[in-house]
Amino acid sequence: MKNIPFSPPRFHPELIDEISDTLKTGWITTGPKTKKFEQELISYTGCKKVNALNSATAGMEIVLRWFGVGPGDEVIIPAYTYCATANVVMHLGAKPVMVDINKDDFNINVQNIRNAITKNTKVLVPVDIGGLPCDYKELNMLVRTDDVKHLFCPITEVQKKLGRILVMSDSAHSFGAEYEGARAGSLTDVSVFSFHAVKNLTTAEGGAICWNLPDHFNCEEIYNYINTLILHGQSKDALSKTKSGGWKYDVAEPGFKCNMTDVLACIGLVELSHYEETLKRRKDIVEQYNKGFENETWSIIPEHITENKQSSFHLYMLRIKGATEDQRDKIIEKISEKQVSVNVHFIPLPLLTAYHTIGYDINDYPETYSKYSNEISLPVYFDLSDEQVQTVISAVKESVNSVINA
Repeated sequence: MKNIPFSPPRFHPELIDEISDTLKTGWITTGPKTKKFEQELISYTGCKKVNALNSATAGMEIVLRWFGVGPGDEVIIPAYTYCATANVVMHLGAKPVMVDINKDDFNINVQNIRNAITKNTKVLVPVDIGGLPCDYKELNMLVRTDDVKHLFCPITEVQKKLGRILVMSDSAHSFGAEYEGARAGSLTDVSVFSFHAVKNLTTAEGGAICWNLPDHFNCEEIYNYINTLILHGQSKDALSKTKSGGWKYDVAEPGFKCNMTDVLACIGLVELSHYEETLKRRKDIVEQYNKGFENETWSIIPEHITENKQSSFHLYMLRIKGATEDQRDKIIEKISEKQVSVNVHFIPLPLLTAYHTIGYDINDYPETYSKYSNEISLPVYFDLSDEQVQTVISAVKESVNSVINA
């Protein structure tokens, strides 16, 4: 039997031509194709402005730095997320305040957020786990309520201008997802996408900050400032410096090096031109999985479409009802023996050495642990054939039954 991988990238035939065209221009770092990719992302998401850069992780940290987050500040995040969400908070000397997730899905619980807000809270970071949008209507309303705004203690000029807690969506999984008819990237103050190799839309490595701040912010000015910040704080990028007499530059502040390049952006442009096709195929695979597991008494089928949400179908996070963590791990071993690759999303932050050794306790997040302990992520990608989908379904059923009924 041929091995079924978990999430290989898809390469369209014209991608080779697009990369070749980029190389032939002689312009491979940040340049015209990066700028075009940013404009295409604005058109697709409906946000106000986009900064493309080298990763979602860098994007989140840059946004937090722009907002002035630092020592003594608190940033509320879900306990159920990838470590990058918390790591960027730690890099700034701030405190990640972890809260538990919903009972019905893997997303952060709004009431738990409300209970965690203090005078030190500067930012909320909801995470669209698996591609299903969080409850943005409730989140956006929460930070605007009088009692929450009264707690907010702004320090920087940007914080004073906003006058409330910032909502920054970790949208690493949700490119193309929809909430109440609007696309991810335009659902709250700021959203950050990942274009890593395993994501629905990839640039090999890459990310984007989507700005959707209130109208009294000048997103064009913010865009220009961020472009400077992600290139060492330099006043001119390489493209600007090539203009006649344009060599001279300044460094306004010690910045960072996390810009996107044209070589990566051209991959994104090709991917984006096929993205509706990608979403359609991923949705079809999810529906096949739903049908395959709907009659199994042990299956807890993940939500992908609700009354007001549609996922990007990034992950199929199947749960095995009543299974212990040890049983789940044995099931995964059995599935792997059948040449099917699966995964787990994610090991909760309080279980990671970096976080449990500084006081985070998984017992404080019962819903998070309950879901993690019996979750198995199944392959979802464009080139996964219908025959392979059925092979995955059979492998999972056989493996679950052999472990649960042992």
